[in-house]
Amino acid sequence: MGTGIIGTSVSGLQAAQLGLQTSGHNIANVNTVGFTRQRSVQATNPPLLTGAGFVGQGTHVATIQRMYSRFLTDQVDRTQSTASELDSYYAQINQINNMLADPSTGLSPALQDFFAKVQDVATDPSQLSSRQAMISSAQSLSARYRSLGDQLAEMYGGVNAEIKATVSGINAYAEQIASLNQQIGVAEASTGQPANDLLDTRDQLVAALNTLTKTRTTKNGDGSYNLFIGSGQQLVVGPQAIELTTTPSSADPSRLTVGLRTAAGVQEMPEALLTGGSLGGLLQFRRESLDQASNDLGRNAASLALNYNAQSALGQDLLGQSLLSSPPTSFAPELFSVQAPAVIANTNNPPGSPVVSAAFVEPPPFNGNYYTDLGSSDYQLVSDGSSVTLKRLSDGKQWAGPGVDVAVINAQLANDPQGFSLAAGPLVAGSSYRIQPTRNAASNISVNSTVLADPRLITAAGPIATSVGSANSGAAKVSAGSAGPGYPAALATMPISLVYQAGELRNFPVGSQVSIDGGVPVLIGAPTDGVAYKSGATVTLVGSVVSSPPTGFSVAITGLPNNGDTFLILPNVGATGDGRNALALAQLQTQATMSGKAETFQQAYAQLVSTTGSRTHQVQVSADAQTALLEQARASRDSLSGVNLDEEAANLIRYQQAYQASAKALEIGTSLFDTILALGR
Repeated sequence: MGTGIIGTSVSGLQAAQLGLQTSGHNIANVNTVGFTRQRSVQATNPPLLTGAGFVGQGTHVATIQRMYSRFLTDQVDRTQSTASELDSYYAQINQINNMLADPSTGLSPALQDFFAKVQDVATDPSQLSSRQAMISSAQSLSARYRSLGDQLAEMYGGVNAEIKATVSGINAYAEQIASLNQQIGVAEASTGQPANDLLDTRDQLVAALNTLTKTRTTKNGDGSYNLFIGSGQQLVVGPQAIELTTTPSSADPSRLTVGLRTAAGVQEMPEALLTGGSLGGLLQFRRESLDQASNDLGRNAASLALNYNAQSALGQDLLGQSLLSSPPTSFAPELFSVQAPAVIANTNNPPGSPVVSAAFVEPPPFNGNYYTDLGSSDYQLVSDGSSVTLKRLSDGKQWAGPGVDVAVINAQLANDPQGFSLAAGPLVAGSSYRIQPTRNAASNISVNSTVLADPRLITAAGPIATSVGSANSGAAKVSAGSAGPGYPAALATMPISLVYQAGELRNFPVGSQVSIDGGVPVLIGAPTDGVAYKSGATVTLVGSVVSSPPTGFSVAITGLPNNGDTFLILPNVGATGDGRNALALAQLQTQATMSGKAETFQQAYAQLVSTTGSRTHQVQVSADAQTALLEQARASRDSLSGVNLDEEAANLIRYQQAYQASAKALEIGTSLFDTILALGR
């Protein structure tokens, strides 16, 4: 009986001691990150069968159990992954938002100043000081475009560097988790008990890994984890880690992409598959916001340059030079220079793939001003050997046609313009090209060095003058007229003397076409052919450029002429005080010159600022909400797994009392045993 009491008491002492050690371990790790509260799980020893029945033999500690929930831990990891993604996204896009919206570094003040200087030239075109001020403002405007474009370009480099560092961190965590998988497997196989502290360390590494990229975890029978990223690509399989690597994208070598290193080589992973964590935030930011901002800013710069240059070509400089000059050797109507659209051949293109180039489409005219159809998307051109397809990457819209010639695409773009055209030899099956119409335009816009050196070359004047005949007896007046695209062909022979006779205007050049108020042009077959006179109507001698409404050279005659009255159209000689074309250039500020005649330059830029600001605010709100969800998820997990000092203090008292009680029972058992020994003496 005494021996039974001693054995039972000793088992109680041992169980209480392990309980005290477990509570002490919990208390010691109350501030250890990733520690999971433990508890000792007791069980009764097998009883002893006697004639009086089964007699208990005490207790033992079956295991030291982690207070762990796989569901709650996974919930924290998922929430943490999304929170890290949004935090990374916000940190990046907030830089763009601050840069574009800053009144001192943004584009709007420079645009306003430039067009104000153009207006000054229109007011007094003979003043060289006004022309020089306009050129200086043009330099400042182009410098502002380049500064913003360069800052965005630097962000591409920064994103590449962060992607590289993040992938290195992912690989480091994956190797550690794989090593712990092996250690945990050995420890649990040899003892049959959970390796609690090693499990905590592994879970903490998985949590840290989810701050970098979203992972999905499965558990093997030996206790090891498998980790998957993307759409199911293996990152860790038991004790083996698969290495991630960064490699230049085959579609655009200037941007790093993430790949898996396999026995067959590096497998490039689509960006859209890598979500969550700071890596997902970086890739999403680059794909959604950085590309958009760069393309939109470049679209603004390219549209300004193309539209301004197109209108400038319709003018005459202070030296009297225009498109009518023969030959116009020193006529320099282009104030701005801008880089052509970029075309990047895929690095995996088959041998013999041709070089593809792109060019901006000359801005078409529209009711007296020009506009561009440039969008803010990139495009992909591919060939399968029997057809050619151009895909707009922003929304997936496609233009396709049979054959291997890009002419079939250009023909479709003529009816659905995108602001650029393509040129290439026959495309090879399997070839692919990334087209970036405006990505680098802002970084490469500049002022024409020829105009920069001589402000007299600014085309402020109109190239054509008009006057009424000196012998006119009627009261009709003729406007100064305006030149439109193709006007040199319409005025191949000058001067032109229009004659009013019997309610008609006559004496147009034979072979010319005349349109009234934008109507269908009338072909002039003889000097006596005429068009009906209507006071105030716009009379257009149609040029060589096909447009709707017809363009060329337009005048308006108002009032009541008498038969035989003449109206002259002649070159504008000695027009130092003429600012008609400068006025048209100044009006580009308020005309719908972008997005297919839908926006002004400043409206388009304001839309870019607004879109970026809205997205920044949206990401910030989402990040704050996700942080709150993360705190809730952690609180739910910690309510189960966290150490509560009050609870542990109570456990210490409970195990202390159990220890003292078992010790007292042991003392009694020892005393009884000593009594029995004394009886035998």
